[in-house]
Amino acid sequence: MRSLLLPLLLTLCVCTPVHRSLAHDDANDPDHQHGDHPQGAVNSSFMTTRDSSVVLPPPKTGDDVFHFVVYGDRTGGVPEGLKVLEQAVKDTNLLDPDLVMTVGDLIQGYNESPEWMRQMREYKAIADRLKMKWYPVAGNHDVYWRGEGPAPQGHHEANYEKHFGPLWYSFRHKNAGFIALYSDEGDARTNLKAFNVGALQNMSAEQLEFLDKALEDLKDVDHVFVFLHHPRWIGGGYTGSNWPVVEKKLVAAGNVSAVFAGHVHHMRYDGPKNGIEYYTLATTGGALSADIPDAGYLHHLNMVTVRKDRISVSALPIGSVIDPKQFTAEFLAEVDQARTIRPRQTSGPLIVNADGTCQGEVTLTIANPTDHEIAVTLMDEPKSVRDRWLTTLDHRHSNIAPGKTETVTYQVGRDATAGEIREVPAMTMQIEALTSSARVRLPEVVTQLELMPGQVPANYFEGVTNRCLLVDRESSAVRVDSKSFELPDGPMTLEAWVSPKDINGFRAIVAKTESSEFSLFSDEGVPQFSIHLNGGYVIANGKAPMKADQWTHLAGVFDGRTVSLFVDGTRVEQQSIESKSFKPTEAAAKQKRNDLPLYLGADPDPRGNPTRGMACLLDEVRLSKVARYDEDFSPEQRHAPDEQTVLLFHLDRTIGPFVLDHSSSAALGVFGLTSRLVER
Repeated sequence: MRSLLLPLLLTLCVCTPVHRSLAHDDANDPDHQHGDHPQGAVNSSFMTTRDSSVVLPPPKTGDDVFHFVVYGDRTGGVPEGLKVLEQAVKDTNLLDPDLVMTVGDLIQGYNESPEWMRQMREYKAIADRLKMKWYPVAGNHDVYWRGEGPAPQGHHEANYEKHFGPLWYSFRHKNAGFIALYSDEGDARTNLKAFNVGALQNMSAEQLEFLDKALEDLKDVDHVFVFLHHPRWIGGGYTGSNWPVVEKKLVAAGNVSAVFAGHVHHMRYDGPKNGIEYYTLATTGGALSADIPDAGYLHHLNMVTVRKDRISVSALPIGSVIDPKQFTAEFLAEVDQARTIRPRQTSGPLIVNADGTCQGEVTLTIANPTDHEIAVTLMDEPKSVRDRWLTTLDHRHSNIAPGKTETVTYQVGRDATAGEIREVPAMTMQIEALTSSARVRLPEVVTQLELMPGQVPANYFEGVTNRCLLVDRESSAVRVDSKSFELPDGPMTLEAWVSPKDINGFRAIVAKTESSEFSLFSDEGVPQFSIHLNGGYVIANGKAPMKADQWTHLAGVFDGRTVSLFVDGTRVEQQSIESKSFKPTEAAAKQKRNDLPLYLGADPDPRGNPTRGMACLLDEVRLSKVARYDEDFSPEQRHAPDEQTVLLFHLDRTIGPFVLDHSSSAALGVFGLTSRLVER
């Protein structure tokens, strides 16, 4: 089973068009123009029942287009390389080219005949699964002999020609010719072979004579493609060979479009030179000296599209070709079910003491409700949390059978020397669904552990410095879970002190929206209060922008009949709800609810993450189940809780990663990763 993650590597594809003597220009090609056509123009291949003056052009015809694939080296990656080769065959069968070429190093080689024969059969058994013809090219691993005693004459050349084919050959297909050369002849007199000594890298007079004949036989085709193992044109250890003689012959032919080689195990492009493109492939199962796909160190195949006047070459990472028939309703249902899997903390919450210390044991349970196996990895991430909390989780790998449950227990702790806590410890779960047709890697899931503040002395917050919340990004917002407080239908008041740092954009000050609930927003600095009543928002807007770096008190009030916004104690707008399709009574004004968190300094997105945060200082956020203001008033700098208070955050009463609610709800606000309190 292969991973579906690999298609993401398609961004690495290299597409290089090669233009022959006829440059293709859509602007000058009447077959490729769209737009108005002269009256009476007809496209006989096109049919519509619509009346339009535009005649769409027909596809280009008369172009004997075809495709072929080129494989890179397979050696050095045993046994993993064989799995890559198997996947390459699957990818190629989906692409369905006319043929497949190689650039040599098909087997590990460097051995004696019995092992050579085994490796040959192994390679051919995989390559023969291709639905189209494939053509070998000999590389050093395919012919170099190593063993007891002197090497046979030509090393493994006789074995190669008996089981793979001739060391050099040519053939034609449609409007193109293909030439395979042999770049490891060595010195026939001494029987020495090497690819780093120029004198041992010459092509023999016999092979050069073949090349002349092949080029002559193919002089009438539009394109000639040449394949060999060693990219001798790159110099270095190849200097001193007779490659310049070969290159001169290729240039003189006038119709050689591209030359393909391998050996170096990374992609390289040298062209065009004298009208010829030079491509060096990386690997199709061979060993990679680095894992840098963006720099051409990757397993891939080259896909070549051949037209009469041009070719194009693209590199596709192995595993990036997907069979669309795989995505059946049953397969998608398997994946969707796996996406619901989450770790569940079955142990009690960890207790955070007033001095910031915490120590305890966590037990997580992961249930697999699917009909297939899943592979999970648990890690103590993200790093910003891991650096402040100590855990014994590290990396835990396991496969969970269908219908089974995995339990993981580990220690979590921190001491007072770690500084002020703002982060909740979390763990990351990587999950792969081993479905019936593919191994699907799903997005990582980050789960925060459950914490609770410990007992706090009655006078713990006496004399505490008056502070406020600094919000400079979404991760600075404070989250209050929906289940931690209850606001009944009917009158309500949402108020806060805010000092904007940036008034640009449409930004949330305090919000619990998503086509429901209520919010205080800033629209280019102009405040607004909204509440969702019986199918839509009723909004009261301010009249002027707030001033940057100046404290403003905002209060949004719903009294059952009207929605009002007070700015610094003055009512700036009142909206009646009589325009709604219900009678304006408290009982009729139903408020639409959601399970999303309330954010101080941001707004929840559909997944409950903070978004549209406002850069500001925020203080004294209070939510009440009563219409507190029905006329202008003088705002209090610090609110006191009463029986109508649902939430009250002074934003200076904190324990660990929690800001405490000073109301009977006793809710907990949870700091974001970048939350910071500053003196007001």
